[in-house]
Amino acid sequence: MKNFDDYLWQEFNVKDLFGESSRGKRLKGDDRIKGTLPFVTAGEANEGISAFIDNDVEIFSRNTTTIDMFGSAKYRNYDYGADDHIAVVHTEKLSKYAAIFVTTACHKSAHTGEFHYGHNFYAKDADNLSIFLPTKDGYHPDYEAMATLISAVQKLVITDVVKYSNEKIHTTKAVINNAP
Repeated sequence: MKNFDDYLWQEFNVKDLFGESSRGKRLKGDDRIKGTLPFVTAGEANEGISAFIDNDVEIFSRNTTTIDMFGSAKYRNYDYGADDHIAVVHTEKLSKYAAIFVTTACHKSAHTGEFHYGHNFYAKDADNLSIFLPTKDGYHPDYEAMATLISAVQKLVITDVVKYSNEKIHTTKAVINNAP
C-alpha cells in the first residue's frame, strides 16, 4: 500500500479488456420457480438478489461483475442468473482480488447518477465504459498490483474489526466487574 502513490494509472475500455458484456433475460416474478440459484436484479437490497430460482435460465459464472440499471457494480463470487436490467462484465479469468478491484473501478465510472428509471444502464453501456486501472508499464493493466492492494485492504479491515471486538469485550467486562 505504501507504493500506491507510485502507480501509473491508465484509462481502459471494459470491452477491450473483457470482451462483450452479457445481458440477463426478463423473468417476471410470477414465473420464478423457487430454487437455489441466486437471481440478480437491479437494486441494493440483498446485493441485488431478488430470489433464488430453479428456472432454466442462462447461468453466469462466479468471479464476474454485474452492473445494474442504475450503474451500481457488484462482484459475484457465485454462479447466478440475471434479469434484463443486469449487465455482466466477464472478469472470470482474473484472480478474485483483481476482479474485485475492477468491479470497484466499474462502479466508480458507472454509478454517477446518470442512470435511473428513465435512462437505464445496459450491456452496451458496459462495453463503452472507461475505467482507470494501475498499469505495469503505462499500457497494460497490472492485475497483480490490484490483487495485492485489495488483499492488503482486506487485512486492514479484519485487523480493525478484531481490534474493535477486543475493545468491546474489554469494556463489557469492565462494566460487569464494576456492577453493584
